[in-house]
Amino acid sequence: MKHVRGPLCSVDVGEQTAESVPIDELVETYLGGRALGTKLAHDRIPFDADPLGSKNSVFFATGPLQHSTMSFTGRMSATGLSPLTNGLLSSNAGGFLSRNFTGTGYSAVEITGESDDLVIVHVTDDGVEFESVPDLEEATVSETCDYIEAEHGLEAEHTAVVGPGGENEVRFASLMTSKERAFGRGGLGAILGSKNVKAITFDGESTHEVEIPPLQMEVHGEAAQSDHIMKRQGTSSMTEFANMVEALPTHYFSELSFDGAEGISGDRVEEKKYKKGTCSACAFACKLPTRDEESGLETEGPEYETVMAFGSNSGVDDIVDVMQSNKLCDELGLDTISAGDVVAAYLASEDEFGNVELIHETVEQIAYREGIGDTLAEGVERIHDDLGVENWSVKGMEFPAHDGRTLNGQGLAFATSNRGADHMYAEFYPYEYPLVDKDDAFEKAGLEDKPPKIVELENLNAIKDSAVLCKFSRDFVDADRLETLLDADYDELLALGGEVISLERHFNNQRGFDRTDDTLPYEIPDFEAGLEAYYAERGWNDDGTVPAERFEGSSGAPADD
Repeated sequence: MKHVRGPLCSVDVGEQTAESVPIDELVETYLGGRALGTKLAHDRIPFDADPLGSKNSVFFATGPLQHSTMSFTGRMSATGLSPLTNGLLSSNAGGFLSRNFTGTGYSAVEITGESDDLVIVHVTDDGVEFESVPDLEEATVSETCDYIEAEHGLEAEHTAVVGPGGENEVRFASLMTSKERAFGRGGLGAILGSKNVKAITFDGESTHEVEIPPLQMEVHGEAAQSDHIMKRQGTSSMTEFANMVEALPTHYFSELSFDGAEGISGDRVEEKKYKKGTCSACAFACKLPTRDEESGLETEGPEYETVMAFGSNSGVDDIVDVMQSNKLCDELGLDTISAGDVVAAYLASEDEFGNVELIHETVEQIAYREGIGDTLAEGVERIHDDLGVENWSVKGMEFPAHDGRTLNGQGLAFATSNRGADHMYAEFYPYEYPLVDKDDAFEKAGLEDKPPKIVELENLNAIKDSAVLCKFSRDFVDADRLETLLDADYDELLALGGEVISLERHFNNQRGFDRTDDTLPYEIPDFEAGLEAYYAERGWNDDGTVPAERFEGSSGAPADD
């Protein structure tokens, strides 16, 4: 099996020390990316750690495919104990950071401890340096990137940056790279904010060699020649289609379609796109640099999930207004999905859907924890009673689009996901719209025969997140190609993916998670039977826990903070 190479660099920002830890056996077994990060987090973060305490860690890791020149490989993974869900969580981001990370020579980097002063951590193949940056307190993402480039000659592609949202421990604060790409879901930015880490830079020329088969050039060529609609509209191309089949959350999930969908559609996004945008080494170029000529507003996106959260779910039907929300979240370091849903919950409580001025004001208040923003920064699960609205979250994570009330298999996948309400964890929705061949599709309603497929897709996506391979490679990298690229049997890869899922679940079980957390705020037919079938397929207990013997002896030292 192809895998990353190099030691773990464990950085304690409190002690301002860095240790190189050999992990050859782990990388050989766990491939890289999410699998490696999950195993390290499972074994090194105490089960009873405070997500915003010094004992929590963030693990950055690339995969073997970041050593290729193939399209769909410009991503990397980050893993930690989520302040939003209170469970183990991985997120990945596109852009150009991953190949600068490999230049350090490390297979993974751990950030742990808690600094007394606001610092930037510089990780290179020559070692780790700590820079005190008190003047960057509550600086925006772009201001921080501009400082790093001016002082150190490192462009934004070398950086992982915390905005004001992370510094103020907003539970859904993102970690930004390349200024506008996000490790978005779950609050990893808040973890680094709690550690007084403003940014991390990665640089070096010590990339280890990992030989990737020539198939990489065939995939790359097909990506370059493809005429896929996502090259023009990104995921926003889904907006009107989801609206048509009543799977577009609207007015804080009170409706399933939006009368103003045309004004926030993929066509409107495409009209604002002014140049191509891509990630490292990728010829698919699905990113969306957009500009509104009238106002001069420039941003990247919005993608479909942002269109839903700050568009239909907030009662907004003008794409420029959604672009502004997107820009604010990127600058302030907030996950656009959670931020948009939290704002929508507030709008519902105030009967203010469509109030764009209030939306943008509220986003800023959240990032700086001012006024109502201090409450909203806690996320929907913790504050829905205060607002008098329903709790639209799973395991504390706010919902994306692809509504499970219409797409029932995706609904079950939201419930089973260790990460909470995340559409990319199993990514079942393409099989129900459907966006796949008719022979592979499922009916939208009901759960018949769906649990085994959800398990397979969760396992497959864990491997893609470990390789690391963009999910949009689905039309270009099938099972046979994945076997060739990673030099491993497909069933062997799926088994490793299942191990990653069970490691996440086992960690969360030790924190009290069980079947009662695998729930939804709405009913779908045969849900309990579907849940039981899912557990049986995984070989878990009926109460949603992993059998004790699977990870017997795995435990973290008790947290003391």
